[in-house]
Amino acid sequence: MSAPAPVISAELRQLLRRLKLGRSLDTLPERLSLAAAHTLGHADFLELVLSDEVSRRERTSAALRARAAHLDPKMTLEAWDPGAKVTYDHAVLDELVSLRFVEAAQNAFVLGPVGVGKTLIANALGHIACRRRVKVHFERADRLFRRLKTARLDASYEVEVRKLVGTDLLIIDDFALQRLDATETADFYELVVERHKAAATLITSNREPPEWLAMLADPLLAQSAVDRLQSAAWELVIEGESYRQRERPAVLATTVTPARDRRAGAT
Repeated sequence: MSAPAPVISAELRQLLRRLKLGRSLDTLPERLSLAAAHTLGHADFLELVLSDEVSRRERTSAALRARAAHLDPKMTLEAWDPGAKVTYDHAVLDELVSLRFVEAAQNAFVLGPVGVGKTLIANALGHIACRRRVKVHFERADRLFRRLKTARLDASYEVEVRKLVGTDLLIIDDFALQRLDATETADFYELVVERHKAAATLITSNREPPEWLAMLADPLLAQSAVDRLQSAAWELVIEGESYRQRERPAVLATTVTPARDRRAGAT
């Protein structure tokens, strides 16, 4: 027969809440039972309870930072399927996961065809950075440049650019999916130049960097921006089967004959 759960007095509950430790009540009964079962000393028990609270606050803080960074909450490294039919350099991915490229203000390109998991990897690296209290901003390329165009109209352009330049890890997803016009090219050049050797930029694309040159309106700005990005960049190339094909729901075994075919076959 198991021992009854420890009773938490109203006075203790009130004290914990006044100290902003009310959430520790979620695990306190289990920790009290564990302390009794293992005869933990007072100091060890206090360390255990406070460790729970620190872990909880760090998780909450990381989740808030990830939300502010516009990261997909489901796209973490744990969601990466090791059985996916794709090939890539595992050593390069391990290096990117270490975030040393962020500390060194270097860049990273995640390249490959549509659907192989580039966006998932980019989000996953963003989540790791958020857990390490790195300032992250994730945005799809077309939305980013559209937002900067809109900012020009309401005189908030300089504010928006400063935010993007000031983030530790800027993630631009689906870059060069379509051709950039003159304004978008100028904005891209501005971001690259201002962040060069000062902060890390991660770009996902289904085109190789040399192909980006043809997707930018101004050849000179394009060459200058791409050259700066490539001068200190890791490249993770993912090739293989589309991730999305494996996420499709299973097809029902029983097929339904279209009504027109049933009518044609009627006698």
